[in-house]
Amino acid sequence: MKIEKSKIYRNLDRLDDREKEVVAGRFGLEARGEERTQREFAKELGISRSYVSRIEKRALMKLYQEFYKVKR
Repeated sequence: MKIEKSKIYRNLDRLDDREKEVVAGRFGLEARGEERTQREFAKELGISRSYVSRIEKRALMKLYQEFYKVKR
């Protein structure tokens, strides 16, 4: 699923704090601008890589739904 970084950045407020942290780091939206791997995040946060993957997937689904919902 390819999503523009600018769209992600504009909609980060739709995510909870952990989702924001993971998405911002994975897509390089933080001050450093570096994209990090799920494994790097897992180590940094003290959680499993698979849990990082689930958080990322949940966050991206929220963003996807926000991007493509019908505007009325």
